Amino acid sequence: MLVSGFTFLRNASLLGYPFIESIKSLLPVCDEVIVAIGNSEDNTLELVRHINDPKIKIIETTWNEKMTDRGYVYAQQKMIAEFNCIGDWAFYLEADEVIHEQDVPLIRAQMAKYLADTQVEALVFDYHHFYGTPGHVAISPRWYRKAPRIIRNTIRTYAPDGLFWIVMDKNKSGRYPNAANVGCYLYHYGHVRSVKAMDEKNKKVERYWGKNAHSFNSYGNVDPRSIAKFTGTHPEIAHNWLQNNAEQELVFNPEYKLSSRDKKHRLMMIIGWFLGNPNWTKKHYRLVRK
Repeated sequence: MLVSGFTFLRNASLLGYPFIESIKSLLPVCDEVIVAIGNSEDNTLELVRHINDPKIKIIETTWNEKMTDRGYVYAQQKMIAEFNCIGDWAFYLEADEVIHEQDVPLIRAQMAKYLADTQVEALVFDYHHFYGTPGHVAISPRWYRKAPRIIRNTIRTYAPDGLFWIVMDKNKSGRYPNAANVGCYLYHYGHVRSVKAMDEKNKKVERYWGKNAHSFNSYGNVDPRSIAKFTGTHPEIAHNWLQNNAEQELVFNPEYKLSSRDKKHRLMMIIGWFLGNPNWTKKHYRLVRK
């Protein structure tokens, strides 16, 4: 079994991503890691080169600055990296996602388990979406609870955005991939980076979604019921970044007014708990194996 990892980056240092930690956490799982690095204003390229691991293959890219439709430029960069993968499986990890070292054997075992089972086209991870500080997680339906991050690299797929895949059947129609659960979590740290870095990120990237950049000044402008305490452990590789680059205190804004979306998500959580499915969110896959 040959496993390719892949990701894409641009201005990852400037925008406060734990991208070095992310890549290093991916290396033990993979036989190669493809990193597409866009023309940056910071030292992203140099820092990835400094990892100095023979598994890493860097592709320097240029972003389409005119592409402002729903983040599709992210999909383009994702696919540049994926199209250079040669493994049986291709493992996509975003720049703010980290694998816990305790889960490496399980991830490898699950890929081996389903290698010959061609009905399984993707493998799905559970998610810890950290919010505000490393000690808090987001739990509302606004945040996907599961997502495919490993795709079979012998089928026709494309990414309509950076989050998920579409499988093409006979060149005529697309569908979400058939999937199995991996059985462990990915650790998503994009919403604990410093307020300053998050503000810079908004200014740099929101135009790719056709939006005007808005300032970010606090993680506290959120529905308190959508946030819970985290009681688990963090990946060892992320400890230094979490101590030095993440916010350490979350203070909810007492004057925050619930939006119609917040109210909808509160209702969805109540219905989900009543139905025994508190993680009721949209799924970009079809589970065929448990």
